[in-house]
Amino acid sequence: MLQAVTGMSLWAMTKTLSIIGQNIQDILSFYAEINRVFMAGAEFRLGDSLDALNDMLYGGYGTINGREPVRIVWHDIDASRSALGMETTRAFLAEKLQRPDLFNVALIGEQLDALERGTGQTYFEIILEIIADHPNIELVAA
Repeated sequence: MLQAVTGMSLWAMTKTLSIIGQNIQDILSFYAEINRVFMAGAEFRLGDSLDALNDMLYGGYGTINGREPVRIVWHDIDASRSALGMETTRAFLAEKLQRPDLFNVALIGEQLDALERGTGQTYFEIILEIIADHPNIELVAA
């Protein structure tokens, strides 16, 4: 429908954003990179939260306007995969175990066990799953 009205394909109008994987060494630097790319010019910064990342990808603040088509080119994605892999995820979950007042430690224990068995998701894999849940966003590994 859009193509018939404007004469352009939807993908021709796609906004392209680039994540630099070499800028990511841990979870905090991942969110620093996300803020650099997605929150440039915004009055606030995204916190280091997977829920906040998911909310931001819905658009409406930051760089993404609603459900517009977006292509994310993730340069050096293997560096990010490594930085946000098993060790980082283990430390992330272990830190949550120290706060039973805030987190479901039984669930986190199960997540840690699954990670150790090789069946759990790393932080990086969770990020990829979140991005994949947004059909207007295309992820390109570079």
